[in-house]
Amino acid sequence: KLTYYTPEYETKDTDILAAFRVTPQPGVPPEEAGAAVAAESSTGTWTTVWTDGLTSLDRYKGRCYRIERVVGEKDQYIAYVAYPLDLFEEGSVTNMFTSIVGNVFGFKALRALRLE
Repeated sequence: KLTYYTPEYETKDTDILAAFRVTPQPGVPPEEAGAAVAAESSTGTWTTVWTDGLTSLDRYKGRCYRIERVVGEKDQYIAYVAYPLDLFEEGSVTNMFTSIVGNVFGFKALRALRLE
């Protein structure tokens, strides 16, 4: 199983970096919420097929590498997510934004989410 919360991850020059303000549902730890954002906006929704042996999902996954509490805001955190450039179609800003912000905003583990 893939792990999307990787605080030991060191970002690369080829990563696309995003910061999300997240408000987890009650009982959901901020690390789990950050991992859920990274998963849902990268490889977490990919369908398992027999060709998975040909594709390294670990190479393409988003990684939540840092979580910070938002000072003065109850239960709000900034989740920092790194996406490998290879996840996106070359030259397509539309593809990149669709992947990063498209599916994840309806995720039920979060009460609120905003791309900062």
